[in-house]
Amino acid sequence: MPSAPMPSASMPSHFLSPEDQTFVARLLGQMTLAEKIGQMTQAEKNSVRPGDVARLGLGSVLSGGGGNPDLNTPASWRAMVSGLIDESLRSRLKIPLIYGSDAVHGHNNVVGATIFPHNIGLGAARDPDLVRRIGRATATEALATDVRWAFAPAVSVPQDVRWGRSYEGYSQDPGLVSELAVALIEGLRGDGQDSGPSVLPSVKHFVADAAAVWGTSRRIDRQALSTDRTLASADTGQGMAKLLDLGAWQIDQGDALIDEQTLRAVHLEPYRAATKAGALNIMASYSSWQGQKLHGHRYLLTDVLKGELGFQGFVVSDWEGVDQLGSDYGACVVQAINAGIDMVMVPFDYERFISALTQAVESGQVGLERIDDAVSRILGVKRSLGLFGQAHTDPALLEQVGSAEHRLLAREAVSRSLVLLKNDQALPLDPLGPPILVVGQAADDLGAQCGGWTVTWMGGHGPTTTGTTLLAGLRAVAGEAQVHFSPDGQTDDGQTDDSQADEGPPDRVYPVALVVLAEEPYAEGMGDRADLRLHPEQLELLERARQRCGRLVVLLLSGRPLIVSEQLPGWDALVAAWLPGSEGQGVADVLYGAQPFTGRLSYGWPASQGDLGRGADASLLFGIGDGLSVPLKAPVTG
Repeated sequence: MPSAPMPSASMPSHFLSPEDQTFVARLLGQMTLAEKIGQMTQAEKNSVRPGDVARLGLGSVLSGGGGNPDLNTPASWRAMVSGLIDESLRSRLKIPLIYGSDAVHGHNNVVGATIFPHNIGLGAARDPDLVRRIGRATATEALATDVRWAFAPAVSVPQDVRWGRSYEGYSQDPGLVSELAVALIEGLRGDGQDSGPSVLPSVKHFVADAAAVWGTSRRIDRQALSTDRTLASADTGQGMAKLLDLGAWQIDQGDALIDEQTLRAVHLEPYRAATKAGALNIMASYSSWQGQKLHGHRYLLTDVLKGELGFQGFVVSDWEGVDQLGSDYGACVVQAINAGIDMVMVPFDYERFISALTQAVESGQVGLERIDDAVSRILGVKRSLGLFGQAHTDPALLEQVGSAEHRLLAREAVSRSLVLLKNDQALPLDPLGPPILVVGQAADDLGAQCGGWTVTWMGGHGPTTTGTTLLAGLRAVAGEAQVHFSPDGQTDDGQTDDSQADEGPPDRVYPVALVVLAEEPYAEGMGDRADLRLHPEQLELLERARQRCGRLVVLLLSGRPLIVSEQLPGWDALVAAWLPGSEGQGVADVLYGAQPFTGRLSYGWPASQGDLGRGADASLLFGIGDGLSVPLKAPVTG
């Protein structure tokens, strides 16, 4: 790789007025080395000791997935974040802290916030205006809690759907990814709207994280699982050994063994679009390109991103990403900062990072000009967000967290994201016809339909937050008497005739059975899976339902395409609902024909297990752009 010159310490200028540039330069000139390094430090809220934000002048604090206050309410969130901001204003120079959160499909750590569909569903909706409005609603709910930085959008272009982060990508089409990512950036910032303060988008993960090759991940040390603090925080409901057997941590954070032409043509394009749109924060990827970790990749971070693309904001590391560069922590810090990382996410040991970088500067391993460049970028972004003039947001915004308006928007997004892949005259359902049978526990599981990154890192089952399950949505549209529910496909809560009342499980045959199948909630490498075929339990559920209906409709709640080719001939309809979020009524609207099926695949759907990971050589059951439409029923209220 060609070596890169050190970036200039001059202030990036295009997003700041001359007055703001002068302000930043004057402030930088007043700062000690310790204060500068403090601004380059981002700590996780659970590790921050009282008084350290002011004492060390920390530039940022974040909540990781599940980094919530003890009482998880919007008001408690605001009190937590505002308290840390107030402490930053008691530092010598009173530089305001910027608080970050994984608001990747709504302000999803907060119980009661609106949870929008994950990106794979929004990719199927293919509507930049919809994504822009979602960005603004997400920003409003984040602003209500004083959070000014959202770690979104992910602009990955997933190549292998076995990857546990596939649902974070909008599409396998880099053009569509670019278009929707720019829309979310604009929505979070509030571009062109009388919308108040902006939230800083974080475009991630730079670069080609979605091109990693199966089997190249080195994230997991099988001998040190019990001492890994990050993994210990992942409540998956399954043992780590079982997850590893299923394929966890086989591709996430792996190595992209692609040439530079492919990297640029496919994976760099969304960053080019985001930079052109004025994005001011980019997060580096855990992954590697041709064996070299991106957190230490000076050519890509400095030459390409900051030089060629003209990126003017600051680059933040991922959670403990710097630690992965080697066994010598001090050397890792030197490599990362010299490569172009400006702020380091150090969730646990922030004083270790501060000490290591201080020693590196004092020994000459990291030049002061590199420190000044990084801090100028960070201060410039804070200035552009207005943090120096107004460190806090309006507490009246708390009324908008989970508001009826935002939930209506989420319901619209859900209805627009559904993709109808097969329909032999089974859909739409008739709300005035005979009752239907809904089969599968997932139909009444809010956590399953929200997926990962919901309240906790991995997400979970059951009423993890507030919202409407698919079952409740169906009953809201058609009426409770029209929707009978059987979690196991054997018994149901519908009424049977008196002759069957005392004869054990009812054997009633319904005109239509809707079977809801779901993946386990997961995030990141925890969701890497070697086998994407339906589980034996799901196949048994389908068989039981088949015996109780005339037509069988299957609805998948999943973060990626699943392998269904063998079963599909026995189904009368197939709907890909992805991970729709908190508003299950949006699914019901489309199933009952109150809204049309308009979603189209933004991913290729592999035909078989053997096609996974084969790229362009794979056979497809359905291609990008596929999706059916059906005539609407008469409007139904609900």
